Amino acid sequence: MVPRELIDTAIVPGGEEELRLFRRGGDYMIVLDRNELMNSRMSGSEEQLATMTFARLKVDAPRVLIGGYGMGFTLRAALAVAGPHAELVVGELVPEIIGWARGPMAALAAGCLDDRRVHVEIGDVAAMIAGARGSFDAILLDVDNGPDGLTRLANDRLYTARGLEAARAALRPGGVLAVWSAGPDPRFARRLKEADFAVEEVAVRARANGKGPRHVIWFGVRR
Repeated sequence: MVPRELIDTAIVPGGEEELRLFRRGGDYMIVLDRNELMNSRMSGSEEQLATMTFARLKVDAPRVLIGGYGMGFTLRAALAVAGPHAELVVGELVPEIIGWARGPMAALAAGCLDDRRVHVEIGDVAAMIAGARGSFDAILLDVDNGPDGLTRLANDRLYTARGLEAARAALRPGGVLAVWSAGPDPRFARRLKEADFAVEEVAVRARANGKGPRHVIWFGVRR
């Protein structure tokens, strides 16, 4: 077996743990402690987060917030279906992740960060949402493994009743809040409904070929 090579490390702002970027052959992994958060071979559910959200939008030039960048699977899938007049704002807390996308993982990024429709903001996506009022047609969240976070306790506020209220306020009428999770969470699904979203829960496979672990995406439409 090809050994795993450590490429770089990064400390998550507000956290104590270290993210590590590994490469094995042509594959990349982002690891926290013993948890593999991302793997370049597992892109299917992150891509569906984008394609299934855009299928639910009813506007020609949507303004969309994606938090966070990860390995760029969601952003690239969104660019493929967004149309020429869309605006995609990427909120990423860890600046090194964007550096990795422009450096060792540049081939995987495939120039998506340089697309004229894309604007990258380094910072807390929860703060970006809180500062927006009726600004977005969709908010796509793939932050910290979903509602049951691993990397940063402050990320939990995205998924609280108050965080969902802020997300609803940041959306335009009919806008979509899409939340990726590594697994089901009945309590979060209940909070989403209580926040006055029309909710749909979809199970998706981790790999683009329809195989791998089952992940969950919730779609909440602002009434």
